[in-house]
Amino acid sequence: MANILDIRRRIRSVRNTRQITKAMKMISAARLRRAQDRALSSRPYAQMLANVLKSLVSRAEIFDPETGAPRHPLLAQRPEKNILVVVVTADRGLAGAFNANIVKAALRFLATNSGKNIDIEAVGRKGRDFLRRRYPTAAPERTERAGAVQLVGEHIGVLGKLQFEYVRDFSENVIDRYAKEEIDSVYVLYNEFKSVIAQRLIVEKVLPIEQIGEKTVAQAEELTKEERERRAEAAKSAGVTLGEADTREIDRRAAAFATADVDYIYEQPPAELFRDLLPKYVTVQIWRAFMESVAAEHAARMTAMDSASSNADEMIDKLTLAMNRVRQAKITKEIIEIVSGAAAQ
Repeated sequence: MANILDIRRRIRSVRNTRQITKAMKMISAARLRRAQDRALSSRPYAQMLANVLKSLVSRAEIFDPETGAPRHPLLAQRPEKNILVVVVTADRGLAGAFNANIVKAALRFLATNSGKNIDIEAVGRKGRDFLRRRYPTAAPERTERAGAVQLVGEHIGVLGKLQFEYVRDFSENVIDRYAKEEIDSVYVLYNEFKSVIAQRLIVEKVLPIEQIGEKTVAQAEELTKEERERRAEAAKSAGVTLGEADTREIDRRAAAFATADVDYIYEQPPAELFRDLLPKYVTVQIWRAFMESVAAEHAARMTAMDSASSNADEMIDKLTLAMNRVRQAKITKEIIEIVSGAAAQ
């Protein structure tokens, strides 16, 4: 049995760890609130852009009337032989099963598309490290593939200070590859975030564009009841709002633009405007996916640190009880020795 000094040292060590986990929880909660506000502030722009495009669809011929072929390359649908998947993980750990779940979802997606050429763009250090160990990395100077599944790009340290300019350049490269028919489809694997308890891990198809304003989800995984309950407890203790932000009025106004029976006058011809705005729509979709992944990461880390703090409390209670028992046993032993010595005299 450990002595009292060893148990006290362990209690002190656990208390120090608890202070760290509580501090990390509050930091993640603060960052989560900022990430939520940032994602919410970009929603009106994304909504209006989608509805402007819907309005332009009714005023411009986006398909050739003779052949039926789309006039814009981002609308062209081809058999999926070459696929690009963007896997969005975190750069750091200590977020529970956040990164592991994304990696498992990526492996399931790759398994369902076996036999096809798949290029992977890894966003985040954790996903990059795993995928680089498992699959070969494509050499930029070589034209032949490194394998059926290959890592073609890695983006580390991007999500910590997410900038729209970086995402714009990234999406322009993806759009250019799709327009040149180097790839036949583009998927983004990320955590869709609506609130702390309303999120899911999805694989969203962003190219080709099938229906403007609607998500094309190829794979989805919801939070379990236990996970929602743990996140709700962590959010309440950190002062984070559980419900989704009320954006019904914003959504109603944006939707009215596309459905209004009004002949809008555009400075550019509708067809030309549609051709210029469609790449921006894809960029906004990828930007939103990155922002929601950042918010989901902070929510997962906040929950993990709350669970760690609770486990530390339980361990301190158990160690304190064990220390008291050892101390009581020592006192009892000393009393017995004194009584025995007095009786011997």
